[in-house]
Amino acid sequence: MIFKIKESLALMLMLSLVLTLSGCHRNSWDFAGDSDGDSAPPTELDILLQALITEKNLDRSATANRDIPSIDSPLANLGKKLFFSQSLGGNFDSACASCHHPTLGGADELSLPIGVESINTQVLGQGRNNSEGIPFVPRNSPTIFNIALWDGSLFWDSRVESLGKEIDQNGAASGISTPDSGFGVTDNNAGSNLVVAQTRFPITSNHEMKTADFENGSSRDVIRHHLAARLGDYDEGAGELTRNQWLIEFQTAFNSNADTEELVTFANIGKAMGEYERSMVFINSPWRIYLDGDVTALTEQQKQGALLFFNTPKDNGAGCSACHSGPLLSDERHNIIAFPQIGIGKGDGSNGDDDFGRERVTGNAQDRYNFRTPSLLNVAVTSPYGHAGTFDSLERVLRHHINPIRSIDDYVNNNEWCQLAQFNNVANCTSLYPNVEANGELALAKLEQERQNGTSRLPNMNLNNEEVNQLVDFLNSLTDPCVEDRDCLAPWIADETTDNPDDQVLIGTDINGSPL
Repeated sequence: MIFKIKESLALMLMLSLVLTLSGCHRNSWDFAGDSDGDSAPPTELDILLQALITEKNLDRSATANRDIPSIDSPLANLGKKLFFSQSLGGNFDSACASCHHPTLGGADELSLPIGVESINTQVLGQGRNNSEGIPFVPRNSPTIFNIALWDGSLFWDSRVESLGKEIDQNGAASGISTPDSGFGVTDNNAGSNLVVAQTRFPITSNHEMKTADFENGSSRDVIRHHLAARLGDYDEGAGELTRNQWLIEFQTAFNSNADTEELVTFANIGKAMGEYERSMVFINSPWRIYLDGDVTALTEQQKQGALLFFNTPKDNGAGCSACHSGPLLSDERHNIIAFPQIGIGKGDGSNGDDDFGRERVTGNAQDRYNFRTPSLLNVAVTSPYGHAGTFDSLERVLRHHINPIRSIDDYVNNNEWCQLAQFNNVANCTSLYPNVEANGELALAKLEQERQNGTSRLPNMNLNNEEVNQLVDFLNSLTDPCVEDRDCLAPWIADETTDNPDDQVLIGTDINGSPL
């Protein structure tokens, strides 16, 4: 279906105007040509899209004014070794890469992560399991791809947050609040940017990396010091590694001859891992190429989807860009979409298995069930979706946005969590999460309250099946081909020989034992 056009005359005038302007001021909208230099003529969809691109400044570069590290830099290279080392897991059974592997979309392809105490620590993604058979981490693993492009906050509830939110700074230009300091209070130990700040927390979580018995009852700072001392072979960590080449790795990366207690600190561990994570910028998608002027980069179906995405319902669109805006395709704000709640939850609500989202950080009941808007860059490779990984397809996500009430009903009536790959072989799965309906109704009530108050940014949309397919096709155009190419991702994946200072490197495999 060609995108609805109300005024044919207006379209013809717009086409004439844009073609005239393109001859005088082509800017980035130079239409791609063939080998003879002839330019590809813009279609009606291209003209409509260009108007939206100009109006909404969609072609603003995501990286032009940012300091993006190279994976080839010594510090990022050290960060890669740390990221894949199970020595940062309290009981040597997990690494950062356990839940954030490059070939798994920068995450883990699970609805909810399996961090510590996995049956096979090398198995990542589908098939990774623990002896209990169910996950104990309450929220879905966000992708680390393009983490350098966030300016406001990190984590689903923004518990690591830039206080100034300066554009293009990744939190480097002002104070950063963290769970150590509390909401709205600068953490003086947060580090130089948001990414460095977030490295300080997964290693302190019982179910993600620490395990309950490692430094049981200790403060986060004590846990961090112990892990740094383990790598540095001093204080309480002395002798915990049979083989330990970390000092020379740190001396090389930091170009320093300092000793271990001065150099192998958690501050420097976080700095190195932050550089590695921040180097993972993958934005060279067909959509980006189209924005740079190649009208052949998208199919007609994808262009129709883009028009639906960026137009408001008033203009026959879906209104997706009300929340998914800017180069990151996220407004970096907190919104309630009322996705079904599965998993153990965060201990909220009368049953203790709900998750109040942003309210847990701010203490403000108005923030209940609000979660940070995810980026849509490379979204096709980052399923399952939602703060609890409740949906495994983009189409299902879109249908929830169209009708959240029906979506929750269908999810409960069909026990859809049992259809997710992670749960489809779990015994008694249908009774695994008995409060999905009750918690979902509470979230829906909060969404309806926000809509009545005029504070909700979730648009009321009416899309047919063809339009849903168009939107899915557009979302697929946001994928950088590199993230689906193992050879292209190789610089970010640890090598068993060259990236193994302590014989604890995680070389991830799938359930069949094939290396990722």
